[in-house]
Amino acid sequence: MSLRTRFALAFAVVAVVVAGLVGFLSYRAASDRTTEEIDRSLRTAAAALVAGRTEVLAPPVASRGGAPGPGEADADDDADDHDDARSDGHDGARPLVAQIVAPDGTVRFLGGRAVTLPVSAVDRTLAASAVEGATASRDVRVGRAGYRQLTTALGRGRGALQVATDAGGSERVLAGTARRIVWVTAVVVVVAAAVGWLLARRITRRLVQLAGIAEEVSASGVVEREVPVHGRDEVGRLSAAFTTMLGRLAAAREAQDRLVQDAAHELRTPLTSLRTNASVLKRLDELSPQARARLIDDVEGETRELSHLVDELVELALSRHGDEADEPVELTAVAARAAERVRRRTGRTVRVEVDDEGAGSSGTLVRGRPRALDRAVTNLLENAAKFDEGRSEALEVRIGRGRVTVADRGPGIDPRDAERVFDRFYRADADRGLPGSGLGLAIVRDVAEGHGGTVFARERPGGGACVGFTVGEERFLPRSEPGHVGDSPAGPSMGGTRTTTPGAP
Repeated sequence: MSLRTRFALAFAVVAVVVAGLVGFLSYRAASDRTTEEIDRSLRTAAAALVAGRTEVLAPPVASRGGAPGPGEADADDDADDHDDARSDGHDGARPLVAQIVAPDGTVRFLGGRAVTLPVSAVDRTLAASAVEGATASRDVRVGRAGYRQLTTALGRGRGALQVATDAGGSERVLAGTARRIVWVTAVVVVVAAAVGWLLARRITRRLVQLAGIAEEVSASGVVEREVPVHGRDEVGRLSAAFTTMLGRLAAAREAQDRLVQDAAHELRTPLTSLRTNASVLKRLDELSPQARARLIDDVEGETRELSHLVDELVELALSRHGDEADEPVELTAVAARAAERVRRRTGRTVRVEVDDEGAGSSGTLVRGRPRALDRAVTNLLENAAKFDEGRSEALEVRIGRGRVTVADRGPGIDPRDAERVFDRFYRADADRGLPGSGLGLAIVRDVAEGHGGTVFARERPGGGACVGFTVGEERFLPRSEPGHVGDSPAGPSMGGTRTTTPGAP
């Protein structure tokens, strides 16, 4: 069942419930009001009969057009009417009927329409009651006619007076009212269903369009689609979110394709070298000891490069989409751990400093992913150590206002390469002979962007390069944030400086 049909049915059901409830309450109100009026007239008639005024039982007399006057009713007509009343229990000229119920239950006709009213156990109880004025009213049927009957106790052994009036007119009025309510309810239901269908069609038109686009994307796999956005309601927001999602899917697929192509290109070189060496290994007995040693060293080197490249590819693929949760991270502590790690691997001195500007701005305590930030700082230091190899001056890591900068005294960065050094597998012409996969700085960029920041690379005054990344200001935390480490491995708190030397423990 479509959403439009459900909306239409929902409107129809609501209309049925509301119209039925209103109709029922209206019918009950009309019925109760009619019954109250009839009972009031019966009480008035009963009071008149108790007072001896039996004329209330006489038929109404016509006063014009040659009709007989008071007391001039034709005797023959009276007799005919009386016979008809006795035969079918209905006399339109005499709407009232009265009778006396004796204490022993016998009935004496008092006047009015010539019918005998039924006597119930309650009526007999009232007739035998010594209390005057007790009443009981109910609807009764005599033959095919319906009556509203009132029984009043006369007390002191006089029995009870029963007065009834023809309720046929009231029943016909109420039946007509019920028919009109049913017809009005039917019309309301049809109109509500039609209005519900139109409203549902208007409401769901954009949803149907959105569902069609989603089905097309699912069937074709093509995510480069523009979803029309209309309005600012929930459906409009859904369309805008769907457009954003498709854009991100397209960007992710493009990045994935580019990564696969770049990886295939980079993997081809070590694999080709390994295949060549494998072919040479078939003639291992023919090689001299020196050639064998060179061959084995070459195979080990290519294997290490291949393993490192695979590790970098996995790290790059997971750098943004890992399951590591955000938590308070002290950038100074992260830099100190990375500096110690690089010192052990390279033997280089690494100095970690905190800017005075950052000391009072809580720019070193951020909310982020600790392992990702640690990997980014480590990559920056290893990249600096690779280009600054053999230099005596220490590598520098400076932290401040959510900015991590690694400085070295290497050959520096050509301004033409500054914007491309963070691309995957990119290497400047002068650096193609150096080891590495070309993915380290690409991982740094992905980590920075995942934390709302950016990357930068520039020449260092006096020679060398300054390469680093920033963290978005919305991730800065106050110093009172739970999880803050006052005595981090970086040494003293904000503003302190620590130097890690090759011989440090």
